[in-house]
Amino acid sequence: MSPTKKRISRSLVVYVLWVAITMFGARVIAGGEVALDELVSSGIGWHFGIAIALLVLAIQIFEWKDIGFAKPHSLLLVLWFPSIYLFAFAGGITFLGLPPSRVVFFVALNSLMVGASEEIMFRGVLFRALENAMPIWPAIILTSVLFGAVHVLNVFITGDFIPALMQSIAAAMSGFIFIAILIRTGSIWPAIIYHFLWDCLIFLAGSGASAANSESTTVDVGAAALYAPILLNLPNLICALLLLRNVGKESNANQRKHND
Repeated sequence: MSPTKKRISRSLVVYVLWVAITMFGARVIAGGEVALDELVSSGIGWHFGIAIALLVLAIQIFEWKDIGFAKPHSLLLVLWFPSIYLFAFAGGITFLGLPPSRVVFFVALNSLMVGASEEIMFRGVLFRALENAMPIWPAIILTSVLFGAVHVLNVFITGDFIPALMQSIAAAMSGFIFIAILIRTGSIWPAIIYHFLWDCLIFLAGSGASAANSESTTVDVGAAALYAPILLNLPNLICALLLLRNVGKESNANQRKHND
């Protein structure tokens, strides 16, 4: 077996183990079906930490040195719009009202672990394996599609298929901005941080909306909450496509230079 195929095989094994720990570990911790907002706001998600430990162990054992744990560059050029968008999003959530401080703490802690776990798994382990086996655009698209698809498995946590499907579409869209940040900054760290902040705001918005809905008999946020992640991710997707617009040509040029 060639080194490229061996790496893909190993990465897929790690992926399957990661999915089992992340998705089904949530059921064990929750003791049954639970809403995602409740899962990340009611306590520490130890399964997220175990998933990170699995990835770190695999990276060390297989000596994957190209995951992206490097010093980033071009941060202002790459992150000016995502940063403005985050600040605007945060301002809206603050204006509408934050949940209790205990909820904010658990949401922030769990979002940090989720951001690190998912970025290392998808934009680190999986993307780097695929990037070595195919042209960069197919690797980007396949990584983002797999990232979105795994969120369908949230149905095993929540018991609700349609919200899980909407979340998977939104996740696939957000996968493009995370991978664009990785490629354009040369580091996985900014992608982890942006992913953490984005998830944190999404979950805080969801927790705040759930609290408001439980306190009022006249407010129904169900439909809005269902489609909001997709609508909110549209600017991220557009920004990502702009950042990645020449990545294919650059990759081909770098490949020709390497061959010469």
